[in-house]
Amino acid sequence: MEREEFLEVYRHSLAHILAKAVIEIYGKDVQYAIGPQIADGFYYDFVMPEGVQVKQDDFKTIEDKMREIIKRRETWTRKEVTKAEALEIFKDQKFKTELINDLPEDETITIYLTGDDFVDLCRGPHIENSQELMNAAFEIRSVSGAYWRGDEHRDSMLRIYAYAFPDKNALKAHKNMIKEAMERDHKKIGSELSLFMFDETAPGMPYWLPRGWKMYQALLKFSREIQEKHGYTEISAPLINNKKLWLISGHWAHYVNNMFMVPGVSGWLKADANIEEVIENLQDPEAPAKNVKIAAGSAVYNREAEDTMAAKPMNCPNAMMTYKRTVHSYKELPIRYSEYDVLHRKEKSGQMNGLFRVQEFRQDDDHTFVMESQIEDEIADIIAIADEIYSTFGVTYRAEFSTRPDDFMGDIEVWNRAEAALKKILDKKYGEGGYEINEGDGAFYGPKIDLQIKDALGREWQCGTIQLDFQLPHNFGLTYQTQDGNLEMPVVIHRAIYGSLERFIGIIIENFKGIFPFWLSPYQVAVVPIREEHNEYAKKVMDALQAAGIRAEADYSDKNMKEKIKAFKSYKDPYILVLGDKEAAENTVSVNVRGNKQMNNVPLDVFLGLCEKMNREHSLEVIDHID
Repeated sequence: MEREEFLEVYRHSLAHILAKAVIEIYGKDVQYAIGPQIADGFYYDFVMPEGVQVKQDDFKTIEDKMREIIKRRETWTRKEVTKAEALEIFKDQKFKTELINDLPEDETITIYLTGDDFVDLCRGPHIENSQELMNAAFEIRSVSGAYWRGDEHRDSMLRIYAYAFPDKNALKAHKNMIKEAMERDHKKIGSELSLFMFDETAPGMPYWLPRGWKMYQALLKFSREIQEKHGYTEISAPLINNKKLWLISGHWAHYVNNMFMVPGVSGWLKADANIEEVIENLQDPEAPAKNVKIAAGSAVYNREAEDTMAAKPMNCPNAMMTYKRTVHSYKELPIRYSEYDVLHRKEKSGQMNGLFRVQEFRQDDDHTFVMESQIEDEIADIIAIADEIYSTFGVTYRAEFSTRPDDFMGDIEVWNRAEAALKKILDKKYGEGGYEINEGDGAFYGPKIDLQIKDALGREWQCGTIQLDFQLPHNFGLTYQTQDGNLEMPVVIHRAIYGSLERFIGIIIENFKGIFPFWLSPYQVAVVPIREEHNEYAKKVMDALQAAGIRAEADYSDKNMKEKIKAFKSYKDPYILVLGDKEAAENTVSVNVRGNKQMNNVPLDVFLGLCEKMNREHSLEVIDHID
């Protein structure tokens, strides 16, 4: 049996043991629903008898009962039953009854008996005897609320989560990883370092605080510098567009449920109009379709003239419109339009997760317009950019190549040539077998390469993407004039390296554990005058730092020096300069290096050169000595 198959059987069987244990502890009135295996264990959903709560103090009681059941060495029996038999067996179980009623009449229904007194509705497979779980390494980790079938209008349930691994060492290693993940949690570190915040007034839309915004700008600056060297030009386009644009691009059909709508209404409003009634009327789906009168003639709106607008979930259509504004020659290609505009995508509340899954974000987007003959060279250059950016952050990645899907658009011969070009690039870069091929998993408009980066905890995140697109140029009627004067359609390459900057920042916060390299730190240098009489020299140092493009902050207050240093250390600034009589007299700085090392009596110009060098080289290290 393969490891994944083994784990599925192992964990799913333990879920049945959990359900049996809960019923034995809390009584026959427990309603049990479903108990699937998950990535690191399993869970089971229950509705408990009235007044019964399960708290952390109860976890050991449940675990002990599970071990007691396992030690009974009970036989597991699989039976096929009719729908009527199943309904009779589970007549007192509301959720099982609903699941059974939803099954087709000709469905083969299976149940599993654990011993003689517990039965569950399940397809299996499962173990044959509880003794197979004698060495099971499991532990209840948490309880939470859930809704039956994920519907907030249905029954509220208690979900019990548990870890489950083949042995105690694997469980211990996983718990250590979870502990490390909690220490690295970007939401926790982001709050501690005052980088960003969230508020219920804008769910899933981060507020970037001054320190975090400085880091954000450093990332943008780095991206722009690299793209400038590779011949990119930057554009910016409207954040809200008419529905017509999304219909042309095809996004209306694919993304309408994830788009924020901005209904536009033509009409006029008199000064004495009741604004609350206007809003209420416009939100009323039963309101008349035409000439809605509000507040007895105060305002008249013509709904037939309404233009639906939407906040853009992606930049592609705007890049197409930018290209289309004029006639292009083959001599101009490739044309590279990079774009960092704000994007909005509606997500379900349960799917949002700090910076990893948000409703407002920016991407280091680019849409490059090329001739078919330029595809290979252009994508090779994009991969070179990815190598440079990812290596700067010390992250590794792997490539995935997704080929033509069944519902592809366009000429199959063009697809074949495009796939061959991408494969040639990947073979040359990573060697045959050095990348994963996802057959038939490309976008409907073209094949793609996804770049999966690995974080400090070994998790993979799809950040970079390179997609060939034959469909949008067709939809928008894009052309270029060939050497012989004919009009041809360009191919578009969609490209991102960071992907969502919000997600990328979340990853690097956790990778660096908030201890960022010098060039990326929100503030790179903190200045601490020992006493107020040293403020004049401190301001001179600050002026020199800022003139050199170094992000610096200072505390000129009359607080104790140690108190000032402690505050800056809490923000993990790479360098803290302590300035007193000696430093002012000799035009030097005494440097507290992050990590409790010190550099004393460093000439100010030497220190400035050191900082400029680290900024220029985007070094991962913070230099802690002067040669």
